[in-house]
Amino acid sequence: MMPQPKAEDWLRIANGFYQSAQFPNCLGALDGKHIRVEKPPHSGSQYFNFKQYFSIVLLALVDSNYRFIIVDIGAYGSTADARIFCSSRMGERLRANQLALPEPRRLPGSSASAAPFVIVADEGFALSPHVMQAFPRRDLDDRKRIFNYRLSRARRYVECAFGILSNKWRVFLSSLQMSP
Repeated sequence: MMPQPKAEDWLRIANGFYQSAQFPNCLGALDGKHIRVEKPPHSGSQYFNFKQYFSIVLLALVDSNYRFIIVDIGAYGSTADARIFCSSRMGERLRANQLALPEPRRLPGSSASAAPFVIVADEGFALSPHVMQAFPRRDLDDRKRIFNYRLSRARRYVECAFGILSNKWRVFLSSLQMSP
């Protein structure tokens, strides 16, 4: 079992994202990776994903050093990332305020009120007080375009972590020959 981050761990992670991606108050980058599997017997279409193969989903929250902080493994490939997140222990604990998150802080260089710490995710995840996604891409002013750029820089850490995982453990590049 992975250790549960404490408030000081979250602050260290947020500092890493601010230093590397210029995205303050960021607690991690969230996404799902489809792990290809052979079709389980009598499973129907439960494991068949939108990419047109059978899979289970690895949902992960990653820090700016490409380390996995929290994972949820084993959801059906046909299930959307947002739904997996909502029903995961991580999602439930985030909604119940049980992840020992730091108190909101002012953003650097801002005199505005304190902003909550957030997880960055793609548009497949629902917005919430602690989950942030990019603005839709049409009619963006400069502030929104810069925000999207920085959010994208923060989000890339989860994509790269999945790439590192697959290249280190090459079994993830082909179908797992076992029962989920």
